[in-house]
Amino acid sequence: MKIGEMSESNRTEAPDVFVMVPLHNHAKYIERCLRSIFAQTLHPIKLLVIDNGSTDDSAAVAERVLMDCPFPSELISHEDRGLCSSLNEGFAASYGKYFAYLGSDDIWFPRFLEQRVKLLEPRPNAVIGYGHANYIDENDQIYGSTTDPHGYGVDFVDGDVREMLVNVEVPISPSVFYRRSALESVSWNEDSILEDYEMYLKLMTIGEFAFDPEILAAWRKHSHNTSDNFISMHYEVLDAQRRHFASLGISEAEFQHRHTKMRFRHARIHLQHGEKGTALKLALGNWRGSRSRSELARFTMRLLIPMFLINAKRKYSKKRGNSIETLHSNPFKN
Repeated sequence: MKIGEMSESNRTEAPDVFVMVPLHNHAKYIERCLRSIFAQTLHPIKLLVIDNGSTDDSAAVAERVLMDCPFPSELISHEDRGLCSSLNEGFAASYGKYFAYLGSDDIWFPRFLEQRVKLLEPRPNAVIGYGHANYIDENDQIYGSTTDPHGYGVDFVDGDVREMLVNVEVPISPSVFYRRSALESVSWNEDSILEDYEMYLKLMTIGEFAFDPEILAAWRKHSHNTSDNFISMHYEVLDAQRRHFASLGISEAEFQHRHTKMRFRHARIHLQHGEKGTALKLALGNWRGSRSRSELARFTMRLLIPMFLINAKRKYSKKRGNSIETLHSNPFKN
């Protein structure tokens, strides 16, 4: 079953979920994104798409696809004001009990909204519901997930996430679902290029985060992802933590140690992408940030493995049908 093929008999109405999509130059991906929202087993009360100054055909594609939307929808287009500005605009226009946004190149699996509502309904103190996610490339091939302990894995927790966020273990944005009442007292920082991390630092002081280990979303990595610029991201994270230092509950020495760990994690991610030179430079000054000797040994071994062998393994994984289409033939596969 592909995106958009969920039968009407499997659908239920969602009286309290407002969904928005911030759109910018994703003409290639926006239809896939929108149809994954149409395919939800629990429909939102409204879908708002805000085109933020796209210079490609994004707005035209979105307008065409929204003609098939089975619930109320709206497209707004204006000049580029930045992602965080669009999120604040979208939230200001929202209503209902819950709020969720999906990046215009990302995907929700059919039960995302249904499961997130079930997660938060019995937990009034939870401000966010979130979970694991797949990573997909420009061709919808899955190349990892947040469940992988040796690559892109993240040690997510349920409840108090202060320690997790201090370690910069951050919920993946397409997996996140918000309680609207919690967002009414905060806003996205429009001066930051990282829309999510500082928002999580604000919300962790308001309530707990509810975690669901099921994979219900996919985050797309491609050449234009902001988070691909790890140096800029590091400084953005550092600035955000400085602004909220009092709520972190750590000393200056511990603060510096945590950033050493973060830089080593970035080295691992660079290595995962085959960027061995950058990975080596980061690791040389931050190897003490590794979680264990075995992790450091695995990192060193991977540095020594020729890239042609790593690429061969990736091609083999793709031939086994490890793609988003495979997941949608069995959309609840982890």
